[in-house]
Amino acid sequence: MVESRRGAPGRAPRLTHESKDSARVIAGDCLAGMAALPAACVDLVFADPPYNLQLQSDLRRPDDSKVDAVDDDWDKFSSFSAYDGFTRAWLSACRRVMKPAATLWVIGSYHNIFRVGAVLQDLGFWILNDVVWRKTNPMPNFRGRRFTNAHETLIWAAREPNAKGYTFNYEALKAGNEDVQVRSDWTIPLCTGEERLKGRDGKKLHPTQKPEALLARAILSASRPDDLVLDPFCGSGTTGAVAKRLGRRFVGFEREEKYARAAQKRIAAVKPLEAPSLAPFMTARDAPRVPFAALIERGLVSPGAKLVDARKRHRALVRADGAIALGEKVGSIHRIGALAQGLDACNGWTFWHVETPKGLTVIDDLRARVRAEMAP
Repeated sequence: MVESRRGAPGRAPRLTHESKDSARVIAGDCLAGMAALPAACVDLVFADPPYNLQLQSDLRRPDDSKVDAVDDDWDKFSSFSAYDGFTRAWLSACRRVMKPAATLWVIGSYHNIFRVGAVLQDLGFWILNDVVWRKTNPMPNFRGRRFTNAHETLIWAAREPNAKGYTFNYEALKAGNEDVQVRSDWTIPLCTGEERLKGRDGKKLHPTQKPEALLARAILSASRPDDLVLDPFCGSGTTGAVAKRLGRRFVGFEREEKYARAAQKRIAAVKPLEAPSLAPFMTARDAPRVPFAALIERGLVSPGAKLVDARKRHRALVRADGAIALGEKVGSIHRIGALAQGLDACNGWTFWHVETPKGLTVIDDLRARVRAEMAP
């Protein structure tokens, strides 16, 4: 299995499909909805299915007040076998519409996530990670008979074991995490405050609305601008709202009409972020190759000029052929930079500078100018 650790390279932008339907919420059952989609059209799935909480009676606080728990009909199944059949059906439908390199996120609690994981593997998905969403403000355990349920689990899976080129924006995530790899435990608060959708009665519209921060991390980690994101259980529309804001296309299905209407209204009000803030992260490996000779050819560095280090301890002569000379030694900017310092290796782009009327300019800045000219 091969993953794309950088996402789409900047020099190979994806096609854009602008339309008023770039983010759609379709009222109806997800199985029928996905059956109407073409095969292999989806880049990323985020699924928040019913958890099958199996509540046997009202949940009450110590003062006997009722907890607004999930007791809706859509979360009730007659047996574990019935839930497994339901899970197999929607995951099979997702797998059909996923591109070969697409991935899937599914979130759940201890009530269902282990059963979902088993069905995933039975159907041929390949689990890449399980991620623990640690809630900073979990609901207390009112009866005091168990540990407080302070987390939920997300499974991230590829469509198949030999999937190639699936998106994992490793470098971008790391850069946003102070150059430290992002771990598989995410500390994010529950959805509260203005983000929580309310009904006409002032109470929360949907009992399991997820925080936008959670969806943003999942979408940013495993998709690229203009990718098509699918949510088979759209609920209050968090996935669609975040996908649209991040410049992704979206299609979601929601069986409950009141949730579908709320999601449609919510997503319609979202404005995508400006393109520069969504541009794919470009690493040095992704960037177009620019040889030092190209700087000479464009007149940014002249033959006969002197390159110096930041402290002006070393001076190398620029040759017309793109090599540089330090005394009798001739070689590349990297080899001569290493030689000057008595090292085995050196990044000549950041070591060498040219003198200008405004002071020293690192030659890597000149290379950046050439790359900008090469951008499509």
